[in-house]
Amino acid sequence: MKSVYSVAKINHFPYICLSNTMENLKFDKHVFICVNQRAEGEKRSCGEGHGMALVTAFKKTIKDKNLNIKVRAQRAGCLDVCHFGPTLVVYPEGIFYVGVELKDVEEIVESHIKNDIPVERLRLKKEHY
Repeated sequence: MKSVYSVAKINHFPYICLSNTMENLKFDKHVFICVNQRAEGEKRSCGEGHGMALVTAFKKTIKDKNLNIKVRAQRAGCLDVCHFGPTLVVYPEGIFYVGVELKDVEEIVESHIKNDIPVERLRLKKEHY
C-alpha cells in the first residue's frame, strides 16, 4: 500500500505531511529536549549536563510568554547527536539545536518559537553529520 503525502510550507519551511492537510497537527511547535543519560564510562550524553533543567526552563518561558500558538516542550530520549552537547529539536521544521545552554532558552523561544526565525548560531549544520 502506498503512503499518500504532500509537501507544504509551515512558517516558510517545507514539511512533509502524511495527509493532504496541515490541520492534523496538534501543536504549532513541538520542542523535544534530550535528557538521555548513560552509564558512567560510556560516551557523553545530553542529560548529564542539564537536560531536565532545559525542559523546565523551556516550559516556564513558554508559559510566561503566553504565546498565541499551541506549543509543547517535553523531554526526549537520545536524539543521536550527543557529541555536540545538550540537544533539542523543534518541529514541525525539524531544526536541531546543539550545545544549548540555559541562557539560550529565552532566545530560542523568542526568535524561533514566537517569531519563526531559527537561531543560526545553535543550529546543527549538515556538515556536522
